[in-house]
Amino acid sequence: MADWTTDLVDNLDNAIAMVRDKTVVPAQNATKAVVYGLLVAFFALTAFLMISIALFRGLVILTGEVWASYLILGGIFVIAGAFCWALRSPRTKSEDTNA
Repeated sequence: MADWTTDLVDNLDNAIAMVRDKTVVPAQNATKAVVYGLLVAFFALTAFLMISIALFRGLVILTGEVWASYLILGGIFVIAGAFCWALRSPRTKSEDTNA
């Protein structure tokens, strides 16, 4: 005759492990993705701002005029914005009614 207490504990342990694998593990993975995504976004934004400032300062040195640097850098950002605007997807009818 098998030891029913050991079997019961083993079955309970298996059930708890199965529930944990289906609930806790996906939640941990999602949390890691959010945290790492926010961290990457923060560092990317900081790098973008530093590069923009360095580019502006370099343009001031090259052109000798602040207004020309504003014009060049502003033009680059306007062109980049127009490019991103052209790549956007059109809204569907269902999105228009929900807004």
